[in-house]
Formats: sequence, structure tokens, C-alpha cells
Amino acid sequence: MSSPTTREHKTDVEKSYSFSLITISTSRYEKYGNVQSPDDAEDLSGKMMVDLVLSKGHNVSKYELISDNSDMIIDSVNRALDSKADIIITSGGTGLSSKDITIESLVPLFEKEMPGFGELFRYKSIEQIGSSVILTRAAAGIVKSKVLFCLPGSPAAVELALSEIILPETGHVVKHAHQ
Repeated sequence: MSSPTTREHKTDVEKSYSFSLITISTSRYEKYGNVQSPDDAEDLSGKMMVDLVLSKGHNVSKYELISDNSDMIIDSVNRALDSKADIIITSGGTGLSSKDITIESLVPLFEKEMPGFGELFRYKSIEQIGSSVILTRAAAGIVKSKVLFCLPGSPAAVELALSEIILPETGHVVKHAHQ
């Protein structure tokens, strides 16, 4: 249940937003190269992102598959920041292995961090993965008046983040990011 203040903040928000979606996966990138569709890369998480965004009446301005490479990650996000996308979502590279560098690459770009996203995502993830939630490094922030979400790469994590957090709050968070 939302408070009157929250309901007020959610008024006068656009109904449709533009999303730039980036899958970060070295193995898929090496196998499929630079493809323009998650179907072409057998990217279940990417397909889930596209399908969920479109199902809520938003549009996908760009889908990109890149490697776990800091320069590629930053370049891809910078291109998305220079585009008309309102929201940028990355999927993958948020784990604890030495190859997982999404958080280290992107959090320094945040002008404002949104710690509540990672906290809520981990809280909601407990039902799915139990105490393994301590390995989850989902993050979000504002960069150049745009919203950037960094999600784990699993389809279940993508579905949870988009269905239960990001898409219900899209208008609200974009409105605040643009102020």
C-alpha cells in the first residue's frame, strides 16, 4: 500500500519509456559476436528483459551483447547514455568471480546511488535463492539524468527485478531522475 505522498509523486508521469538493454556475457559474446537480438544469441535473460519491457507498453531502443570487459561495458553504457533511452539495464557480471566486473565498472559513474534497489532486490531474492543472496551485487543509480540498473544474469533474477521492482516504479524513478 502506498502513502498519499507516494501516490502524488507518481502522478503526471509518462506512460511509455525507452529502455536500452545490455547483456554482459563473455561466453555468449565469444560464441555469437555482436548481435542485435537476444534470440540470435540464445540470451534467455535478454529475451526476458525485452519481453517484459514491451509487455508493459515501453520500447526497447537498443539491445546489445558485450563481453565482461570494463572498456566494453563503459563504452556500451556511455552510448546508451547518449541515446534517447530513459532507463539502461545491464544483465550479468555482478557475481563475485574475478571476471565479474560490471559493478566495479559502472558504480563509479553513478551521480546518485539508489541503494534501496539493491536492498529490495536482495530481500525479494531470499525466497528464490535463500542465503545465497549474500553473493548478489545488484545496483542502481542515476547517471546524466538517466536510470541505470545492474542486474545479475540469471533469467529468474531478471524477471524478479523487472516484474516486481523496475517496471512498477519506472515512471516514478524516471520522473525523479529528470528533476
